[in-house]
Amino acid sequence: MPEVFMPRLSDTMEEGELTTWRKKVGDQIHKGDVLAEIETDKATMDLEAFEEGTLEEILVEEGTLVPIGQAVAIIGDGSAPSEKSEPTEPAAEEAEPDTEEPAAETAQPAAEEEPAGEPQHTEAQRSEVQESDAARPRTSPLARKIARENNIELDTLTGTGPQGRIVRADVEEAIAAAKTKAPAQAEQAQGEQAPLAPVPATSTSTAEDTVIPLSRVRRITAKRLTESQAVPHFFLTSVVDVEKLVAFRADINAELASAGIKVSINDLIVRACAVTLRNHPAVNSSFQDDSLLHHQRINVGIAVALEDGLVVPVVADADQKTLSSIAAETVALAGRAREGKLSLSEMSGGTFTISNLGMFGIDQFTAVINPPEAAILAVGAATPEPVLRDGALVNVPKMKITLTADHRVLDGATAAAFLRDVTAILQEPLRIVL
Repeated sequence: MPEVFMPRLSDTMEEGELTTWRKKVGDQIHKGDVLAEIETDKATMDLEAFEEGTLEEILVEEGTLVPIGQAVAIIGDGSAPSEKSEPTEPAAEEAEPDTEEPAAETAQPAAEEEPAGEPQHTEAQRSEVQESDAARPRTSPLARKIARENNIELDTLTGTGPQGRIVRADVEEAIAAAKTKAPAQAEQAQGEQAPLAPVPATSTSTAEDTVIPLSRVRRITAKRLTESQAVPHFFLTSVVDVEKLVAFRADINAELASAGIKVSINDLIVRACAVTLRNHPAVNSSFQDDSLLHHQRINVGIAVALEDGLVVPVVADADQKTLSSIAAETVALAGRAREGKLSLSEMSGGTFTISNLGMFGIDQFTAVINPPEAAILAVGAATPEPVLRDGALVNVPKMKITLTADHRVLDGATAAAFLRDVTAILQEPLRIVL
């Protein structure tokens, strides 16, 4: 019978979380049907069927992290017995000893001799074991393992998995609640044993720490940034006079108002970097083992902050797109990023990244490289600075941009030449559209 395996859905993917089954056991399956939703290190993806038949067995339950290549379901001709429909944990977890399950020795094997007059007693033991199993809450092996390690009573939990099954998330929630509750109980017990004493008017209570498990996005962000720290970074900063850029943006938006398109400063920076990368192919490169990979396409990533982490959607072929196209695409990408609906292709293939914190009033910062790219540009806020013109002080908006570069790929002079040309284009913005 054909097995459905966890596929590799991105170049950095090692495992995927099967978040939702879209089909159930017994459903007729056609090629291209969406069987389940999978959260990868980049996005939520659909698991599609490549075989025709009946979904005979679901091998992992919702919320399970599954390594690439492991079977998650079986599609057959519908002749499999129904008892195979019960979801199970990955094989590696099933192999773990389960001390909470009744031991095989509880009931004597039928082949062993039994003392005369004791068969009914042995039957009674078996019956008690079966009743105990029926009363035991439905629990995944991984959930039982975590519960044992943290002294969590499964009978006290309410399962949120299929058919009320207790899954890993239920146990982890109970662990977090227990950690919060324990100090309060200790204080209460201490108060019951000791006589009450006058409390000074200046006393204050201390809030307890809260344990918050990492979300998928935060977990992947932490992993990627840790990898990035192995890259030898160096930083270059330039101050840009953006007076003409601000005026240029106002003129463009006036022209595009009837089309409902609004160009941002960041859109102009995306286009300026893309145009400059044409003349600086070394910056549009990656370090790869013992070689350098010069990318033929210029794909600019835009860092988007989410509540639980950071994602980088990509504007592909940004050097070949108009400002209005870039503006419309970045708005759409940012919206899908916040809704968690970015596709894998929309977050893959980046060759250069821009991170803009100017909207938060940050004047200057350094950004961490997004591997395997060779550089990232950090953009600060445009703030007025006094400049002497014709003997008088006038306020001119200026913006600090900082290039972070991978020293394995770029030398200081190469990176400096790129940043110089980006600065020149931003200060003479008509060059952005050329």
